[in-house]
Amino acid sequence: MYELSFEEEILKYLPVVDRVVNRITIKNTDYEKEDLFNIGVIGLMDALRKFDASKKVPFESYAAIRVRGSIFDEVRKHGKISRYRMTQLNEYYEAKRDLEQEQKGEVTDANICQALKITQTQLNEIYDSLNYLASVSLESTLFNQNDDGMTIEDTLQDRSLPDVEANLLEDERKQALENSVTKLAEREQIILNLYYKEELTLKEIAEILGISIARVSQIHGKIISKLKMSIEEELK
Repeated sequence: MYELSFEEEILKYLPVVDRVVNRITIKNTDYEKEDLFNIGVIGLMDALRKFDASKKVPFESYAAIRVRGSIFDEVRKHGKISRYRMTQLNEYYEAKRDLEQEQKGEVTDANICQALKITQTQLNEIYDSLNYLASVSLESTLFNQNDDGMTIEDTLQDRSLPDVEANLLEDERKQALENSVTKLAEREQIILNLYYKEELTLKEIAEILGISIARVSQIHGKIISKLKMSIEEELK
């Protein structure tokens, strides 16, 4: 049986790189789609070299992870989130936690704005930062770690996936994420499905919901914030 050469394998799986790149929304003007594609090809080459067929995981699934990882690692090195923005995020999380403990319930944007003495526009900028961070590395944004953790797409994907893939997931994180997703409002779950399962872009989601791309970005950032804090509670 004819075996493909390394170069032929790369050409065969270039569509995987293309799909991953088209999926990513990164607010970093230093990178064009072509740049991300070239970085992704390096990740594909790495996947071809390191793939272990004995683990019985589909190569395309494995390759997509390696391609995303190579792109995210590169973007993380040149991230545009300033120290000031990161300080804002930390202050936001602290204020939200304090308010939730005081009110024993849902905290509104108005509550947070009052506590932080900021405007709704400034709060929306914080949500935009969260959206950006999630696009660069969802795992580290949700779990505060850089290892290969559970991702939202794992929770929303088809339940008919082979058990061998499910076994690769971290059970505790998976359960915490699943529980947190079920606590979200229906519209928020729809947005997660469109973004992580249907793999639509922010622009496509905006068109479906009849709102602006900026608004989708802010809503997504807010959802990530909810999931992060809910997961922290689940994992205590």
